[in-house]
Amino acid sequence: MAVAKELEAVIGRIDERRLWDRHRAIANFGATGRGGVNRQALTPEDIAARKQLLAWAAARGFAASVDAIGNLFIRRPGRDPDAAPIVAGSHLDSQPTGGNFDGVYGVLAAFEVLEAADEAGVATARPIEAVVWTNEEGSRFAPGTMGSAVYAGHLALEATLKIADNRGTTLGDALATTLAGMGVSAHHELRAPIAAYLEAHIEQGPILEAAHRRIGVVTGIQGLKWMRVEITGEEAHAGTTPRTARRDACAAAIAMIAALRDLTRDDADVLRFTVGRFELSPNSPNTVAGHALFTIDLRHPDRELLVTLGSKIESVCREHAGGCAVSVTETLDSAPVRFDPAMVAMVRGAAERQQLASMEIVSGATHDAKFIAELCPTAMIFVPCERGLSHNEAERAAPADLAAGARVLAEVMLTLANRG
Repeated sequence: MAVAKELEAVIGRIDERRLWDRHRAIANFGATGRGGVNRQALTPEDIAARKQLLAWAAARGFAASVDAIGNLFIRRPGRDPDAAPIVAGSHLDSQPTGGNFDGVYGVLAAFEVLEAADEAGVATARPIEAVVWTNEEGSRFAPGTMGSAVYAGHLALEATLKIADNRGTTLGDALATTLAGMGVSAHHELRAPIAAYLEAHIEQGPILEAAHRRIGVVTGIQGLKWMRVEITGEEAHAGTTPRTARRDACAAAIAMIAALRDLTRDDADVLRFTVGRFELSPNSPNTVAGHALFTIDLRHPDRELLVTLGSKIESVCREHAGGCAVSVTETLDSAPVRFDPAMVAMVRGAAERQQLASMEIVSGATHDAKFIAELCPTAMIFVPCERGLSHNEAERAAPADLAAGARVLAEVMLTLANRG
């Protein structure tokens, strides 16, 4: 069958060495000298990485376009120029001490598919595109997954452009500099139709490596709640104030966190409870703390369980306030996402046909695919990363695993691109 032969030709053109070398090239932009990168959104380093991708695209004759939030699209045309494209990608921005694969792999794997199809001389009915979503990490401008959220209509563009970083630079100003630096004149509409979306990514966890599986067939993204807890007590002298007379914000915060850990205990180890920020004031060694703040990151694939636990957090905190005032504010409520079953089956089938050991997995981290899943059929492909480390300069992935994920991506993208 001609279509099957063309598909095999594209899969066979996925070049492990080229894909690895491209990762090494992008790693130069924002390199920290300690094996990782600091390439935060809409910085000169981010612009340089985007320009490198554009240079590779220009060498192939691929078209580039950019939308109003700076999402960058690289297109290989199809026989029907008006057909909605098959899109794959991720992001190029990083954490301040990020690694060389988080996000970048999804972009470069998608671009590798475009190049492999080009080298094989295979025409697709639909266009295929690689996308770079703007500010997935949220380390410079909050919140994260911003580009995909604006694209999908979850964030208003005008309000988003007014968000400032910790130096007072607005996203709008940083974006204007980025767009000027990229020099892409073609405009891409927000919410332009997408026939299907795929995102390849390192797992960012240890499950695939421990199970000796090459491919994670991602069935969805777990839900997430963020909360900020503030405790107001009374500053007092550490040497002269009896414990019974204290309104110790630090002691109250510690008691709350211990009780919340008990509340969220899960023998199956599916539930995730994290206190990621803890602040005291006046933060003096000989003063009873008058103010404490901590944040909660609560995650689970089951929406009902997440809501139930989230509703108990404030009462637990009040029970352990120790005479202090306490306020609990929910800052983020992100529902779980289940990916399109047919798309998930295609990823599983591609891994099986290519004789790659695979397993179903739920993503513990949020990705741009979360928002795009509301616009079109969506799936994700995970590959292992060493010790599960991510958001870390020691983040590592094997070239063979990256190529394996790209071959699965190629099969699914090309199959979808040749459907009516």
